[in-house]
Amino acid sequence: MASHSNKRKILVTSALPYANGSIHLGHLVEYIQTDIWVRFQKMQGHECYYVCADDAHGTPIMLRAQSEGITPEKLISDTSKEHQADFKDFSIAFDNFHSTHSDENRELSETIYNRLYDAGHISKRTISQAYDPEKEMFLPDRFIKGECPKCGAEDQYGDNCEACGATYSTTELKNAVSVVSGAKPIEKDSEHYFFKLPDFEAMLKDWTSSGHLQDEVSNKLKEWFEAGLQEWDISRDAPYFGFEIPNAPGKFFYVWLDAPIGYIASFKNLCDKRGIDFDSFWKADSDTELYHFIGKDIIYFHGLFWPAILSGSGFRTPTAIFSHGFLTVDGKKMSKSRGTFIKARTYLDELNPEYLRYYFSAKLGSGVTDLDLNLEDFRLRVNSDLVGKVVNIASRCAGFVKKKFNSTLSETISEPALFAQFADAAESIAGHYEAREFSKAIREIMALADLANQYIDDKKPWQAIKEEGREQEVHDVCSMGLNLFRQLMIYLSPVLPVMAEKTCDFLNIEAMQWSDVQTPLTNHEIKKFKPLMMRVEEDKVQAIVDASADTTQAAEPAKPSKKKKADKSIETTPVVSDSDPDHRLADPISDMVSFEDFAKIDLRIAKIIKAEHVEKADKLLQLTLDIGGETRNVFAGIKSAYAPEDLEGKLTVMVANLAPRKMRFGVSEGMVLAAGPGGEDLWILNPEGDQANGAQPGMKVK
Repeated sequence: MASHSNKRKILVTSALPYANGSIHLGHLVEYIQTDIWVRFQKMQGHECYYVCADDAHGTPIMLRAQSEGITPEKLISDTSKEHQADFKDFSIAFDNFHSTHSDENRELSETIYNRLYDAGHISKRTISQAYDPEKEMFLPDRFIKGECPKCGAEDQYGDNCEACGATYSTTELKNAVSVVSGAKPIEKDSEHYFFKLPDFEAMLKDWTSSGHLQDEVSNKLKEWFEAGLQEWDISRDAPYFGFEIPNAPGKFFYVWLDAPIGYIASFKNLCDKRGIDFDSFWKADSDTELYHFIGKDIIYFHGLFWPAILSGSGFRTPTAIFSHGFLTVDGKKMSKSRGTFIKARTYLDELNPEYLRYYFSAKLGSGVTDLDLNLEDFRLRVNSDLVGKVVNIASRCAGFVKKKFNSTLSETISEPALFAQFADAAESIAGHYEAREFSKAIREIMALADLANQYIDDKKPWQAIKEEGREQEVHDVCSMGLNLFRQLMIYLSPVLPVMAEKTCDFLNIEAMQWSDVQTPLTNHEIKKFKPLMMRVEEDKVQAIVDASADTTQAAEPAKPSKKKKADKSIETTPVVSDSDPDHRLADPISDMVSFEDFAKIDLRIAKIIKAEHVEKADKLLQLTLDIGGETRNVFAGIKSAYAPEDLEGKLTVMVANLAPRKMRFGVSEGMVLAAGPGGEDLWILNPEGDQANGAQPGMKVK
């Protein structure tokens, strides 16, 4: 990957949202992740374009339009307006948002198909498919339901059983019916067109193992090579909403053929509008960079079919494909019955979108692990970090500068070493953004915010201003505070673009560039400070949950599992609860525990990066733990044995897979292991001595 110190030409895409439904918070993980990365690249001064489009073809869209009595074109037009409004309000700044149902996409799809056909990469053969005799249409697997041929479960789709997990063909389904009409499907033959994926096996084996994919994705795709690559059916029969295949009347491109070509089409549309050199980005030997951000569920299309199609038709392949995990809410799949299947607009009706941008960034890494939106942690973290730390710096200093010093900052920086410390963090934070390790960037930025607040706490300008002869000192301290705040906001700009704009207005400066962290504001007039962000209120969060709840159904009943899977989250009470009058240790493990249960406990080495007293708690310390790319907030009952300053920087052992627990003081996200009779004789389990042997935060303890 190119160094971020040189000017680069970069094209970035996110997966195309399907034009058959609303944007929800699960979708937004990807668009927020991509937007942050693109904004960072633009702040670096690179030529970077971010394009997307609605995925507008396929049977579901055709059938929904029919059911609503409108044309597919009307449906996708209305959906596009809704999608673009949601994206705009979440500050997703596409350079172009287009549609796969466009002239550019039709032309490019035909060009790519014709090149593949002429090169011998397309085959034809007759296949037998399920057919609805009433609607006179072939039925995709998901439009057939019946009884599972293996376990007999009713109301199962035509390709797999959700009750027992069996896979089968639609012809094996018992008592099958068409979801479209209710008629019994019949078998009917039809000639189909296939992309000869096995032609590209050697190319794909090399491409998928050459750094274009995350390691875990590359390893997953090896399973397909082991099973043997199969030809891919790229055609569908009329009636179908899509593009007709050249020289094949009544045959249409399968939606997954023309959807990724929509990336190219959207960029072509942008190039025509702005005069950008299209070929320089898409020719086979292009030296520009191309990145796709996608969910892990569509890696097969993007990691195998897409590079093969591009290679076979004379276009460049991606520089890299970045996959991410799914979103869970409060540790579980999004659910309508629990009110956690939250649409983008439902969230926007109640809360500032930048809260969610920040929370996602604080938890996003470069891997494909799932991301959890813990609603209580979300509220507490945003209030603590953004309102309590970052905005607090400006609000503490701005009033003094306005009232006492004519709204003008000092002529010099009073603490050049501290300013330099903030400026020197630019390279490290930039490295985290570049590598998509947003959580690491946020952790470093918040550590600087703590330093800024500590500086103001130590200087106490609110006291100094009352003492004669200390006016200049107060002027310098508050000017310094506002300069530190500006540096923090430069680092947070990719995450919080609206708050960054408000900051520019307040500080009376132009849009911030990354390099601006090196130059202080001196003898500079600022405007009146206005609140930059309000606290997240609990009732607003609850209002979103209430508005998202499906009132037509009761809470989902527990389904008996056919096969017991290992539980990844061990339910337990907090280690020490100061809401318990006796402050007793709560034992998460019963007196008699099987080895199988014990093996579920995920012990990790953690670095204590911050330790604090907990107000009105006799025995608790609040610990911020680094477990390798992720931070956890833990309340531990070890205050009798340790002062906070004794712990920071040390390694310890924690249980990492405890379900988060809400306590009176906040949410505890794990448990630090300790031993001893109590009081002063209490010792945290400390692998510090093993550091020479390679003990690192995040390592599992075996």
